[in-house]
Amino acid sequence: MSLRAQDLFSVRGRTALVTGASGFIGRRLCQTLLENDARVIAVGRSDRLLQATAAWTETYGAEAVLTRQVDMYDVEAFTATLTELAASERIEVIVNNAHDMGPEAGFNVQAGTLEGATVDSWMRNLTGGILWAALTTQYVGGAMRKHGSVSIINVASMYGLVAPNPQLYEGGEFINPPGYSAAKAGLLALTRYTASFWGLSGVRANALVPGPFPNTEDSAPNSVLKDDRLVARLCERTALGRVGHPDELAGALLFLASDASSFMTGHSLVIDGGWTIT
Repeated sequence: MSLRAQDLFSVRGRTALVTGASGFIGRRLCQTLLENDARVIAVGRSDRLLQATAAWTETYGAEAVLTRQVDMYDVEAFTATLTELAASERIEVIVNNAHDMGPEAGFNVQAGTLEGATVDSWMRNLTGGILWAALTTQYVGGAMRKHGSVSIINVASMYGLVAPNPQLYEGGEFINPPGYSAAKAGLLALTRYTASFWGLSGVRANALVPGPFPNTEDSAPNSVLKDDRLVARLCERTALGRVGHPDELAGALLFLASDASSFMTGHSLVIDGGWTIT
C-alpha cells in the first residue's frame, strides 16, 4: 500500500452513488467526489437535481455524472431504480445522505414539536432517515458484496448522539422534530449492523456525523438567514465558536470513501466543531 496522501485518499475512477444529491449537504458531497475524479450516480427527488447535474455535466463531462430522479416515497419506483443501478453499474461507494427536511417532516412547524408531532411527520422522518438508507444498502450494497471493497457511508447527525438543546429554538420559528433524532440514531444502528454482518464480504459501513451545518442559502425554504439568533446560538454552543461549512465535510468523506480508512468499519466519524464533547 502506498503511503502517499494522493494515493491513500484517492477515489479516482470509483463510482459513487449518492442519495439526496441535490440537497444543501448532498451537492457538496457530490462535488467533492467529482473534483477528485470519481464518477457520481446522483439520486434524488427534487427538480433541483436536474439543475445540479446539468451544471456538473458541463464542468466534469457527461461521463462523470449519471442522474436518477425518483420519488423515494414511492417504494416500488425507488427499489426498481436501485435494482436497475445494481444490475448495470459497479458501485464502490454508497453515500446514504437523503432525508426529507421539509415542513411535512415536522421541520419548523407545529408538527415538529414532541407534543404536536403527527403520524405522517414521524413516518416521513423514519422513512427518509432509515428506510431509504436501508433499501439502498440492501439492494445496491447487497449486489456489490460479490465484488468486495465497498464503502457505505451513512450521513447521520449530532442529533443521533445527543438531544437538541431547547434553548436554541426559544422565541424563534425553527423547530427540529423528534423524528429526526430518532431516525439519525437508527441510522447509526444500521451502520453498526451492516458493518457486523457484511464485514467478511469486504463491505465497510461507517457513519459521517455532521454537527451544526445550517442551511444558509438565500434560496432555501428553511434558510437560517431568516433567524440570525439561531446561528448565533449555534456558534456559542460549539467549542470552535462557529458553525460548519459543507466544504469542511470533504476531507472526512474522502477518508471514508478511500483506502485511507481501509481498516475502519462500524465507526461514527463526528465532524461537529466540538458540539458533542460538552
